[in-house]
Order: sequence, then C-alpha cells, then structure tokens
Amino acid sequence: MPARREGGIPNLSASQDAITVDVRAAPNDLKDSELGRWETMPSVRVAVNGYGTIGKRVADAIARQPDMQLVGVAKTRPSFDAGVANARGYPLYISGDSEISEFQAAKLAVKGRVEEMLRACDVVIDCAPEKVGKENAHLYRDAGVKAIFQGGEKATVAEASFSAMANYGACLGRTTLRVVSCNTTGLARAAAVLREKWGVTDWEATIVRRAADPAESDRGPINGILPTFHLPSHHGPDVRTIFPDLSISTTALIVPTTLMHVHVNRVRLDRAPASTEEVREAFRGLPRFHMFQPWERVEGTPQVMEFARDRGGPRPDVMENVLWEAGMNWDGTSLHFFQAIHQESIVVPENVDAVRAVCRLAPDAESSMAITNRTLGLGALSA
Repeated sequence: MPARREGGIPNLSASQDAITVDVRAAPNDLKDSELGRWETMPSVRVAVNGYGTIGKRVADAIARQPDMQLVGVAKTRPSFDAGVANARGYPLYISGDSEISEFQAAKLAVKGRVEEMLRACDVVIDCAPEKVGKENAHLYRDAGVKAIFQGGEKATVAEASFSAMANYGACLGRTTLRVVSCNTTGLARAAAVLREKWGVTDWEATIVRRAADPAESDRGPINGILPTFHLPSHHGPDVRTIFPDLSISTTALIVPTTLMHVHVNRVRLDRAPASTEEVREAFRGLPRFHMFQPWERVEGTPQVMEFARDRGGPRPDVMENVLWEAGMNWDGTSLHFFQAIHQESIVVPENVDAVRAVCRLAPDAESSMAITNRTLGLGALSA
C-alpha cells in the first residue's frame, strides 16, 4: 500500500502501488487511454461500517472504483446480507456486541471485529442505522481514520455536509463529512444547476415521501396519507447546510408506497430563462439527472422503477434525479417541476465522491464525478 501520512491517508506523492481495474465491470464507452491511466491510480483503502440498504450499495460502488480498495464491511449480526458479502468476497467484520460464534454458527466467514477493520483502512463510510453513526464516531477518531456519515445523522456529526455538485471543493481534505439525505441530495443537485444558471430568489417544495423501503415490513402507513406537522419540514434547513444563503421552505407528507419520493417544486429565479425548453436543456445530458420524454409514457414512479429494471445493472436502482419534460414549466414568474428520488440509491455516487474529496484523489467535482459516473453507469442511457 502507499505510504501513510498524518490522518491515516496514503501519501499520494510517495511510491504508489498500482491497482488492477476489472475492465469488464466498467462501462463500454471508456477510452483505452482512460483505462490505462486508471490502472496506475493510487488505491485508498475504504471500509464500510453497516451493510444494509445503503451500505451494500456503497460497498459495491467502492469495489468498482479504480482508485479505491474495499478492505471490508461490517455487520452487527448474521443475516442474508452478510451471506451476500461473503459470496462477493468482501472481508466481513463484526460491529456491536455480537459474538463470532453467532456468525460461525451461520457458516459465515468472519475476518475480525470492526476495530480491526478500522486499522486496515484509510477512510470509513458509516452506513449504520440513523443516529448510530454518532455513537460510532469515537471509534473512527480513536483509529485516526477519516469518516463519512449519512444524512440520518445530524449535521453536527461532521465538519461539513456534502453534495458533489454543490460543494466538493469546500470539502477537500476534510477529516469528516456527512453525505446529506436522499431528499436533500435531490434538492441540492437541482439547486446547484438552477443557482448557477439563473440564481434562486426563493424555493418552495413539497416532499411526497415513501412510507418504507421495499424490504421494510415494520413501517407504514399501508392505507393513509400522513402530513408531517413539523412545519416547515427539516429538508429545507438541511439543504442550507449545503447552501447557507438559499431561501427554501419545505413541507412533507408520507404516502403508502415503497418505490420513490416525489418533490413538487416551485422556484422563483433571479433571472428569467427564455423558455421552459431552456430550463429542460440545462438538465439534459447531466449524468446525475434523467429526463423522460412524453413518448416514453413514464407516467410516474411505477414506470420509473420498471425502466430501472430493464436498463440492467446489479439492482433496479436509479441514482439520478428523475425529471419529466412534461413535468416542468416556466410560467414567466416561477419554475414548476416534479422530480422523483430513489431513496435506496441516490446517495451512492455522493459517497464515492466524498471519499475522493477527503482523500484529495480528485482536484474538483468534475474530475471525481466523471470517474464515478462512468464506473456506475450514470448517464449511460439518455432518455
């Protein structure tokens, strides 16, 4: 491995070990020159603490990066997820109070406890359940490793909140980052585009939230719509951890679906676009957005998820903000648009970019996102 420097991060100017990229796992549009450059990239050692809905997706994404090495994943107890980690060849560690004998009884291969995994890594991505990340923070400080937390934690858990399109440069070299939640990620991405193009005077958004993830059987409602009576909702303040000066107000309600969230947005812009089509064009072609055209007959989230199944990939994930041409309108005063957010996967590319930011593996957002987008297939199919 590369020589370590203060903070546990490889000294990338020192003698560097080459890593081998599995070209078969990369998108077909990579140029030979790019692959040659990637094959000699230094490898940062990444651990994932928590291997559930987000953690398993993040681990798979890290394993596909040419400049990162997945050194292990941690689970608190035996489960089919732990079996999948074994089957994929990911070193499995134990976090929490479980005993190795419990994993051995399930015939799961275990390499050690989470403290040992932290000694083997340069940066850890905490994908533990909400509020557990804060409890884990002392482990990462004691191990002297950089840490990336998820949006279920309060912003104070880390030095800065992170969204690649919005504030990558401000996060370079940080010791701790918090990747904002799925809904905040979707809003921050859209805000990054609109602020740069026209400026934002004020923004109102209603967040129509899914009731549970598909694998969750203990949440609801199953027959009802639940308004969130914390007004405004927490999403607006969370966006302001990325854009402190953004005037945004959000409300939220929970509906009985497991597929995706949907945002209903009204944005007043500082400068008027020439037309609705000009706004559409600003989003078209950006790999972290996917815009459906009317002829595709994607009427809502059921068709979006069917599209995700049909386009291939290890899971039917949609890591992009989903937009509709027909669901966007500039009325001369305000921009109105819908966007759909796949809660299980939208933060995955952000976690990858966060690793590059804290480790200074890429100098700017464009460089990091170009690698992440290609390895994860974002933008490979344009509507």
